[in-house]
Amino acid sequence: MAEPQNIPVGSTTAGSIAVAAESTVVSRMSAPPSFDVADFPVPHGREEEWRFTPLERLRGLHDGTAVATGEGVKVAVEAPEGVTVETVGRDDARLGKAGTPVDRVAAQAYSAFEQASVVTVAKDTVLTEPIRIAVHGEGGTAFGHQVIELGAFAEAVVVIDHTGDAVLAANVDFVLGDGAKLTVVSVQDWDDKAVHVSQHNALIGRDASFKSVVVTFGGDVVRLHPRVEYTGPGGEAELFGLYFTDAGQHQEHRLLVTHNTPHCKSNVVYKGALQGDNAHAVWIGDVLIEAKAEGTDTYEMNRNLVLTDGSRVDSVPNLEIETGEIVGAGHASATGRFDDEQLFYLMARGIPEQDARRLVVRGFFAELVQQIGVTDIEERLLAKIEEELEASVA
Repeated sequence: MAEPQNIPVGSTTAGSIAVAAESTVVSRMSAPPSFDVADFPVPHGREEEWRFTPLERLRGLHDGTAVATGEGVKVAVEAPEGVTVETVGRDDARLGKAGTPVDRVAAQAYSAFEQASVVTVAKDTVLTEPIRIAVHGEGGTAFGHQVIELGAFAEAVVVIDHTGDAVLAANVDFVLGDGAKLTVVSVQDWDDKAVHVSQHNALIGRDASFKSVVVTFGGDVVRLHPRVEYTGPGGEAELFGLYFTDAGQHQEHRLLVTHNTPHCKSNVVYKGALQGDNAHAVWIGDVLIEAKAEGTDTYEMNRNLVLTDGSRVDSVPNLEIETGEIVGAGHASATGRFDDEQLFYLMARGIPEQDARRLVVRGFFAELVQQIGVTDIEERLLAKIEEELEASVA
């Protein structure tokens, strides 16, 4: 497996670090967001933000031809006592509070949804059971919006579980009050033909902690865009991701952490395994440290394990720094084949080859599985990995 490399400024290789002397930087990380679809031209696939995405497989989400049809998706929320669950109209002031759409699909989703789900955890409330949001595709096309808001010093775990078959474009907002702690586990376990494009916006209050765990297995095309901003110093964000890309699947995760406030932290770790012909995984990790964000501490890492021939990975970490007064900033990306030395080591100790392969893959994902913290989701995830590995040797 390749080792992380220091990439010179201005390099055209997959990864860059740009240190800016000016306070305003014009880059693809600072494209103007908008709630208006008309502010985004129809992508043609040559734009930086779309060049890896198979537009022809988005079923019209990118060009305005997709319209809500059929049942779309059904959303069910299971929440413990102390949580308020509401279905609201488009005029609710809490919608869009965490972030603005940054591409045409997100803007289309915001313009087209009819009702939104708002889940609120009141100030000082500490939940001992997770909030579970089930998003099940019923075979149609849908546009959605969800808001999860925590009051000051509240603590909660939220599991968003995507299953079934659908063409879905959505925005999901996470709003954390000062001192709040939120863990979100987003599972994409769609049927084989599903298309899912979503922007996740996290707005982190002073001294608040946000942990996101993204788990992607199913679907024909899944493109997720997690974004983080801070409203006060002391905020912390941990973004973890795990994906298993099978034959013919396109799974794309595009992250942006904007350090716009002093003395905040972020840590990004995404890992993926790929197998089968035309399996394609894309990971774009962008971190922007603005001039006013002194004392920032940030790091991002992506690792990919290619299990078979015919698979492709595009991994692009980017770090843009506008101030030299930081604690630390760095990134790493590596993609490699199955480690034959590890396999030989296990087989030399009497472990059959297929069992040895499973152990290596489970070990590769172990640190991320442990971050989930919800037992039934962890068990389901491990079972899914086993299922994928069984299919590869069938």
